[in-house]
Amino acid sequence: MSTKQQTDVPPDIEEMRASTALLLGPDGAPDALPPAADELATLTATLRGHIQLLIPEVANAAAREPKDSIPRYCALACIGEAHNKLRLGDDDLLSIRVTVARKLARVLNALCDHWETLVRATP
Repeated sequence: MSTKQQTDVPPDIEEMRASTALLLGPDGAPDALPPAADELATLTATLRGHIQLLIPEVANAAAREPKDSIPRYCALACIGEAHNKLRLGDDDLLSIRVTVARKLARVLNALCDHWETLVRATP
């Protein structure tokens, strides 16, 4: 599948947010109980996949903004942070794996916010 075909279908923001809700409370805080270790591995992989799909979508939407646009600048900063979060490794300790998953969930929520803001701003 070409990149053009992938960008023709908007990302499933609702599904992405549902994935983050499994780790975060309604305010983005770690209020939710963490899933079991095997479920956590699957959820972490899902979050990573969502982030990898959404980064180019947010970048494309940001590229349509003027160079001096604050939403563009903020979205690009979030993309940089998302790349950093994707570099986080897993550990043998469950508490560290939960922490990494929650960091991924928060950055995915932020990417979703930026995508929605930028898409709404596009005429």
